[in-house]
Amino acid sequence: MLDEILRKLEENDIQRIKVAGFDVDGVLRGKYISPAKFSSAAADGFGFCDVIFGWDCADALYDQSRVTGWHTGYPDTLARIDLGSFRLVPWEKRTALFLVDFMKDAQTPLSVSPRQVLQRVIERAGAMGFVPKASCEYEFFFFKETPQSLHQKGFNNLETLTPGMFGYSVLRASAQTDLIDEIVCQMKAYDCEVEGIHTETGPGVFEAALHYDELLRAADRAALFKTGIKEIASRHGLTACFMAKWNKDLPGCSGHLHQSLWDRKTRAPAFADGPRGRSGLSKTLESYIAGQCALMRETTALIAPTINSYKRMVPGTWAPTHVAWGVENRTTALRVITGPSAKATRVEYRLAAADINPYIALAASFGAGLWGIEKALEPPPPVSGNAYTQTADDATPLPRSLDEAAGLLDRSEAAREILGAEFIDHYVMTRRWEVAQFQRAVTGWELSRYMEII
Repeated sequence: MLDEILRKLEENDIQRIKVAGFDVDGVLRGKYISPAKFSSAAADGFGFCDVIFGWDCADALYDQSRVTGWHTGYPDTLARIDLGSFRLVPWEKRTALFLVDFMKDAQTPLSVSPRQVLQRVIERAGAMGFVPKASCEYEFFFFKETPQSLHQKGFNNLETLTPGMFGYSVLRASAQTDLIDEIVCQMKAYDCEVEGIHTETGPGVFEAALHYDELLRAADRAALFKTGIKEIASRHGLTACFMAKWNKDLPGCSGHLHQSLWDRKTRAPAFADGPRGRSGLSKTLESYIAGQCALMRETTALIAPTINSYKRMVPGTWAPTHVAWGVENRTTALRVITGPSAKATRVEYRLAAADINPYIALAASFGAGLWGIEKALEPPPPVSGNAYTQTADDATPLPRSLDEAAGLLDRSEAAREILGAEFIDHYVMTRRWEVAQFQRAVTGWELSRYMEII
């Protein structure tokens, strides 16, 4: 395979190669290397400073990391290039990109690397006889701002790409045809094919659904799409925002995860075939839903990873507030889609927002579903009406803050068994660090509310 890759690099006159991987916050960390360096690195791997797992999204060093720190000297970890992740970067001349797998040693995956955590879940699915498949759909805002203008304005009074509330607007999308064309065409060339894109409700907001694939490729696409959109936007003088909730008066940004399982031998859709359960769905699908419901509260921190995530999860905003599922119900955390064909039967995991780390969110949600199948669990009754009106007697409320969610995850034995104890311990530490940074911050809301009057 390496010979074929080298031939493609030469055919496309590639002069620089991005080698990169995603950290816990879903930030793509990497560097450019020369074709000559790539040849040796592809064969043997290369050293990559493990500080990327020892700091937060603002490069502030964690003070309680056991994985790496001043106590270890921040050594290199082994980065192994995944040749199957090869893609050209359409918006950069003579540039290719490869994702890396972070390893503890030549045989052992690094336990805190998100891509490796997802591979652990994929292996579990394979051992159970399943091929997991997924796709992600994102909502994101465009601003007529640059990094410089964002900071100069203090992130206030920002100008959106378009004004007004125009969901599914053909007019608004057509007016941005150059941008849309570039997104669709260049993302396809980047192996992040967009199946559909349209305006959402809000100023300058779009929704894009990515083509589904087997789980690792789907996660790679979802993760690279976010960075790719930001890179394309910057070339138009724009900033793309994937925050869960950037404005209290506007809808939040989802990152819904569409999920299915397929029989490894027959390639038949496991969610559509087989014996039926109490709800009329396949027992496999019912148990998958049951596992996700049973573990949803204790895995919420893995799906809703930021302080801001929880600002989106309020009634009447198209985001869930309770552990609930339903068939074609967009008020529930899990929406089961049964048509128009058997192969289209899937679960839409609606708890996830655009701020997810796709590797972690997919690992947690698929892992919980597989756990439910292993234990032959039965789900609670489906919700057929408004899930926002559910009470604690009918459905369990989701955590209301990252602090609460991190505590639930810390106590989860199931999450440790599914994703690995070392990863969970590290991840909980990073989320509690995030909470601590917020608790020390003085916000604009506090200043405007208290400075003059108190």
